[in-house]
Amino acid sequence: QVQLVESGGGLVQPGGSLRLSCAASGRNIFNVNVMGWYRQAPGKQRELVGGITSGGTTNYADSVKGRFTISRDNAKNTVYLQMNRLKPEDTAVYYCKAEVSRVLAPNAWYDYWGQGTQVTVSS
Repeated sequence: QVQLVESGGGLVQPGGSLRLSCAASGRNIFNVNVMGWYRQAPGKQRELVGGITSGGTTNYADSVKGRFTISRDNAKNTVYLQMNRLKPEDTAVYYCKAEVSRVLAPNAWYDYWGQGTQVTVSS
């Protein structure tokens, strides 16, 4: 089984910073392709924050461009989300997602999700 474990959420004042981490683990992981971050605010649909390929190519939602940075450590199957100049509207539960292939089926890709971590931006 593949698990994604997130960490780093919390309460921060407007203008502050937080760094989220998400590590994919499992005995039968063959490869991890795109890793991404999503968020869901109360009463709203889950939305894409951004993603990163195994080669390091990134994309971001317009609302976070210039403030958020996604990076990854392929050796650790870990993706990071550095959030700077946070705003109250960034308050949400943040989820990571990873495209994973497994040893027994290396050409079959499946999406796995983390459990979510709360980020609250408030004074």
